[in-house]
Amino acid sequence: MSSDIQLNQEKQQKNHLYNLFWRWHFYAALFITPLLITLTLSGIGYLFYTDVEKKAYYDLFFGKSEKTQQLTIDEGIQKAAKQHKGYSLSKVIILDDPYNTRLTLTNADGNQKYVFLDDSNEIVGTQNAKYTFSNVMREIHSSLFVGGTIVNYLVELAACWAIFMLLTGIYMTFKGSAIKKLPNPTKRQKKKRLHALVGTVITIPMIIVIFTGLPWSAFMGDFINSAAQKYSSIGIPMLKQQPPTSDMSEIPWATRKNKPPTSSKSHAHHGDMSTNPSMSNSSRMSVEKLMTKVQEAHISKPYSIIYPENEEGVYTISKGSNTGVTGLDVSPYDEMTTYFDQYSGNLISKVSYQDYGILAKWFTWGIPLHEGHLFGWPNKLINLAVCLSFLFVIFWGMRTWLSRKKEGKFSAPPKISNKLSIGSLIFMVVLGLIMPLFGLSLIVVILIEGVIYLLKKGKKERNTV
Repeated sequence: MSSDIQLNQEKQQKNHLYNLFWRWHFYAALFITPLLITLTLSGIGYLFYTDVEKKAYYDLFFGKSEKTQQLTIDEGIQKAAKQHKGYSLSKVIILDDPYNTRLTLTNADGNQKYVFLDDSNEIVGTQNAKYTFSNVMREIHSSLFVGGTIVNYLVELAACWAIFMLLTGIYMTFKGSAIKKLPNPTKRQKKKRLHALVGTVITIPMIIVIFTGLPWSAFMGDFINSAAQKYSSIGIPMLKQQPPTSDMSEIPWATRKNKPPTSSKSHAHHGDMSTNPSMSNSSRMSVEKLMTKVQEAHISKPYSIIYPENEEGVYTISKGSNTGVTGLDVSPYDEMTTYFDQYSGNLISKVSYQDYGILAKWFTWGIPLHEGHLFGWPNKLINLAVCLSFLFVIFWGMRTWLSRKKEGKFSAPPKISNKLSIGSLIFMVVLGLIMPLFGLSLIVVILIEGVIYLLKKGKKERNTV
């Protein structure tokens, strides 16, 4: 008799866990579906940004100026600066043939323009950096084109809850009736089965896609980077000097927050550099001579040159595997960040892929995998298939809900118990530790569930009096 009671209790506990996961799975889907659709569609767009940009901006990337006079790159830079008053050069991107050179000009408000120079270093054309295809897709994908800490946290939260939904979906698929063959299944049961099976198939690849994107996230990204900086044996080798404040967006993820060295002050011209740091220091080595120094250091194209921010800054030469610039990405093995004295052109310090710890190496491979260019077109097609399948799962899940939704009612999964098993607690604590922002949001959800329970309990007690 006691064994029957125990079996019944275990069965009820399993039903309670299924119901809890179903309820939270449902509400998570309801609230984050618009975000997930936006992130997935913008992610698909970003998968093909190089293909789109090479077609859309062909004249800028590969075209020639009508002027054929041969200029030095420094003369081309000076010419670009004169055409864009109020902007100063912050970056030069040197690409392999047949790509043109790209200059990044920045004004005091942080707005940027891209100026393209042909092989004669004559100006081919200009772009507003904010509205290039790659930057628009990236801004939508990372911050919904709105920006701000709160929006970045919402995007990360959606990704974290997507992982929760995938994992709980697996549990419900095997614990429920979704994969059981029924003799005469209804339309709703068929929809539920398809939703569950496709979701199960894409769970592992989708989790890989999400986790490899987290280094760029607001909360967990900072946490990962801090850990990589603090524990250099597993993360990033530290350089102990002061960091620059210049634009670092093409520098590899692994060294983006590193502290580079300073240039020798002996050649510095102590004039005011605040209005145009790229042009006002006459003692600074020219880009033409710097490129010779880069070549002597056996650094091949493509690479980006980030300008010193002040008199003590350095030229930063970087090769990255996740730059977001068409034609600039290299293999993770070829990543490097080098620092050259802005006056003498001497190589001061170098950090390459071989110097990374295991964490930095993992993400150096993971981010290109996430972006779909780690192993060419197969990577793009696999990511595309995963994204389209994920959209299908979202759409089919909504259809499944609508097919069981009663007219005039919300038809959410009912709450049948407040008890949590040890297993479910461990599962959620582990997820909360791996994804701290998810853990914080989970505490809020549990508190809301508790308030709802107390309100219902109070109402029930008042009705019985």
